[in-house]
Amino acid sequence: MNEIMKRTIERKLERTAENLRKNNIDAYIAEDCADAVKITESLMKENDTISCGGSVTLAESGVLELMKSGKYNFLDRSQASDRESVEDIYRRTFTADVFLTSANAVTENGELYNVDGNSNRVAAILYGPKSVIFIVGCNKVVRTVDDAVKRVKTCAAPPNADRLNCNTPCTVTGECVSLKAGGDMPSGCRSEGRICCNYVVSAWQRNKGRMKVILVKESLGF
Repeated sequence: MNEIMKRTIERKLERTAENLRKNNIDAYIAEDCADAVKITESLMKENDTISCGGSVTLAESGVLELMKSGKYNFLDRSQASDRESVEDIYRRTFTADVFLTSANAVTENGELYNVDGNSNRVAAILYGPKSVIFIVGCNKVVRTVDDAVKRVKTCAAPPNADRLNCNTPCTVTGECVSLKAGGDMPSGCRSEGRICCNYVVSAWQRNKGRMKVILVKESLGF
């Protein structure tokens, strides 16, 4: 990455962080994944009960490894033996100290955009856990909510649907079928495996500082 591109990314992240703070969302800028892990660790206490949504970013950044370090009481759905146990973890997550996740997109205006299928992730983002920490690669920062909508339909949903083995049109075409008809936010396929079911834009927050966003100067996740 050349110096001009680095500075462009830095300015974008600085602008986004400033606007997140204006929305009562704490914001941090991490130089790289190792820095993001350090910041995340500073925002949690040993023995905190923590949980997370499904996230490629958490794994790629090294944050998932921190979560599994033994320092925390990790409600880990990947260790559940059956669906009933998974659902139990979803419900216990609402009383967790910390919920960790990524965002599908963050606007430069300081808004978080998330789309979910099962929707345990967006539910926990909105209410329940005392603290919500987002790890967000610079590739997920966009100018507007409209850009966030398009990003999910082209960059996030297709690879995620493929990763989850969902039989949807986007796993074949690489983009949402709704784009041919304008691609408004809630439109999409009607497949049984559709992962774009609930749409959440988080703007100004009443609970100041409950949401914390770590913007990383690296590309992470989908």
